[in-house]
Amino acid sequence: MMRRFDVCNGDADGLCSVLQWRLHQPADATLITGLKRDIELLQQVPCDGADEVLVCDLSMKRNHAALVKLLAAGARVRYFDHHLTGDVPAHGKLEAHLDFGSDVCTSLLMDRHLGGRFRAWAIVGAYGDEMVSVAEGLAASAGFSAAQAADLRRLGQAINYNAYGEDESDVCIAPSRLYRVMQRHADPFAMLTEEAVIGEIQRSREDDLRRAMSLVPVCESQRVRVAVLPNAAWSRRVIGCLANELAEACPEQAQAVLVKRRDGGLTVSVRAPRSDPSGASRICEAFGGMGRAGAAGVDLLPAQDLERFIEAFTRARWGADA
Repeated sequence: MMRRFDVCNGDADGLCSVLQWRLHQPADATLITGLKRDIELLQQVPCDGADEVLVCDLSMKRNHAALVKLLAAGARVRYFDHHLTGDVPAHGKLEAHLDFGSDVCTSLLMDRHLGGRFRAWAIVGAYGDEMVSVAEGLAASAGFSAAQAADLRRLGQAINYNAYGEDESDVCIAPSRLYRVMQRHADPFAMLTEEAVIGEIQRSREDDLRRAMSLVPVCESQRVRVAVLPNAAWSRRVIGCLANELAEACPEQAQAVLVKRRDGGLTVSVRAPRSDPSGASRICEAFGGMGRAGAAGVDLLPAQDLERFIEAFTRARWGADA
């Protein structure tokens, strides 16, 4: 019997990518996923117990050592991702689908590979990853109405919001359980109408956003905005969607949303200006983080580095100047 593992980020992009593959190729597989910032997941696959491994939306750079071990043990690995990789192993059993373009996410890479067979779920993943213009174009070309596209966006945002937290006690439903709900539906519109959990996630998202929007930023100018949220479950849930909402509302402004952690440090989510989205990864990498040009983050910023981060953020060059 083939021993299969599906490994992915627990956000909309990761879950929708794996779902597309399993709709295309149904098979029993052990799912390994986690919250948004759980990146180094490939090491959870047993080296001596895997024949096939599907990896979606996880940095190859952060999972390089585990990937090399799996390949050396004889596993066949399909790797779909849009984050910068570092060195890509040259191995006959590695099938890598990598694209680092600003208009690509992992769900779209999977959609490309499968010839658009499950386009609606690819659009959900793209909306969740805040690739709004690309998702809208795909929705229109697929013949979806504006109302249907809005439903797909709502679903993508809900799945993505549910991935943010310090641990699973923060979120509405563990991403692994949410994926099992998604698996019931080849059609995402059916999931929206038939699964009560999506409404629960949406209500939690709206409540958290209202609370976050009422807070006064610690720093704001025409170019940048910095918000620091308290150590609370709602703060940890809302960090990503708050950054996205602010970036969409103020496209000329760079956004930094920081949340105080239980251990005294801070988690950081950064969005470059939507009008010219570049520079986010550079500022986060300087503080031990990672990401893409338009959106990046820092898993743990020591509290003593808060003022230094704010100063660097407000002085940073964004867009074409980055």
